Amino acid sequence: MKNLVYTGKTKDVFALDNGNYLLKFKDDCTGKDGKFDPGENAVGLTIDGVGDVNLRMSIHFFEKVNAAGIKTHFVNADLADTTMEVLPAKVFGKGLEVICRHKAVGSFFRRYSDYIEEGADLPAYVEMTFKNDAKGDPLVTEDGLIALGVMTHEQYADMRDMTQKITQIVADDLKEKGLILYDIKFEFGYDKDGKVMLIDEISSGNMRVYKNGEYIDPMTLSKLFFA
Repeated sequence: MKNLVYTGKTKDVFALDNGNYLLKFKDDCTGKDGKFDPGENAVGLTIDGVGDVNLRMSIHFFEKVNAAGIKTHFVNADLADTTMEVLPAKVFGKGLEVICRHKAVGSFFRRYSDYIEEGADLPAYVEMTFKNDAKGDPLVTEDGLIALGVMTHEQYADMRDMTQKITQIVADDLKEKGLILYDIKFEFGYDKDGKVMLIDEISSGNMRVYKNGEYIDPMTLSKLFFA
């Protein structure tokens, strides 16, 4: 048996009898004016088949991340049903997004263009935003997260370290295929003991990737990745 507990932008969440949860991947993508943008906070378009390829890529990377000894919520997946079984996890606050940037593009460049050239290298720069559509997913610092009681210093340090390590795993994999990762968005939660774990997905819909200086849209990226 499964019971719907949450309807999200790109996935629906069901509770399972065994205490785990089931994520149902959809064909919706975040973006604006019909164009995909992983940094946007609303569904901007629907692409047939994107749920399937996002699940395939998530399985690929979750297995690699787990093998690297980094804690995730991934249990198993069913490609025929476009679903992924995951361990229970609590989100930080009302939801937190973690972005790791290797290049200065998107919202980072829009904010800091007085100080950096577009596309300039960044040292695996990590930033966090609260998931809040009405407030435009506001940025929040480590001090802010601690002062607001969202997480501890230890949890922040673990999350930052995990983010950089996972990003490098993804970037190295893409580089082997001639693809360059500019930035990627993750979500983290924690288990009953307060241990941080990677949740949600690792897919083309959550990353900005270029090849020979040209941006690669999510569906094209998935096709190139699995070619």
